Amino acid sequence: GAFQTKGHNARILSPEEAERLAKDRVLVSDFKQLKLEREAQKNWDLFYKRNSTNFFKDRHWTTREFQELKACREFADQKLTILEAGCGVGNCLFPLLEEDLNIFAYACDFSPRAVEYVKKNSLYNTERCKVFQCDLTKDDLLENIPADSVDVVTLIFVLSAIHPDKMRLVLKNIYQVLKPGKCVLFRDYGLYDHAMLRFKSGSKLGENFYVRQDGTRSYFFTAEFLSQLFRDEGYEEVVNEYVHRETVNRKEDLRVPRVFLQSKFQKP
Repeated sequence: GAFQTKGHNARILSPEEAERLAKDRVLVSDFKQLKLEREAQKNWDLFYKRNSTNFFKDRHWTTREFQELKACREFADQKLTILEAGCGVGNCLFPLLEEDLNIFAYACDFSPRAVEYVKKNSLYNTERCKVFQCDLTKDDLLENIPADSVDVVTLIFVLSAIHPDKMRLVLKNIYQVLKPGKCVLFRDYGLYDHAMLRFKSGSKLGENFYVRQDGTRSYFFTAEFLSQLFRDEGYEEVVNEYVHRETVNRKEDLRVPRVFLQSKFQKP
């Protein structure tokens, strides 16, 4: 089972957790950090090579969590153009296209291998989606998408994989293709999520930023940091809140505290 609450407060750590995090001060060397940045694409490509399309479950919760996909329509059958920035192997894309026949989707990913998996999917249809490889921190989205043409951008568990210094470049890039008055729908790891507390000593790259054993990286967001990031690039905040989920494993009597940030930012 699991239960979920939303709100503006970050998770409060237990004294033991707080002490463990406070002790973890050693950062990965600059040399290794540069190597991780250089090899980021290769590491994500290897991740998809190892896991193919089996790692992430299909995300059938997207339309439930993001009512905006329906609410942003002015009339029921209005065709929507969406961009899924960081589409992976299509776990979010394909359920969405199946559920809503009036969507045209642009989708891109950092990993060439992930993009190939999307194109090989039996549900892939070039009349309903255009998928392309893209490094959102440096490849101009305007090469594949017209300016001011997208109704909704989904940015789901993507920004956390990018170096904090480069996150603003992603938001700047997306801003160009989003229609004025339309939104970015964001969901990602929040501060003190269970995954953050599980990192062993020697995994820390910077404040709230860690590297996994496979070389992929993860940042854990505070609402304040995220809000500032978007507002600095000209967006307006609509919703920005923590989602607290406690997953209970009754067999092992384990309670796993998951923390996500779920937000909506609008281009004026």
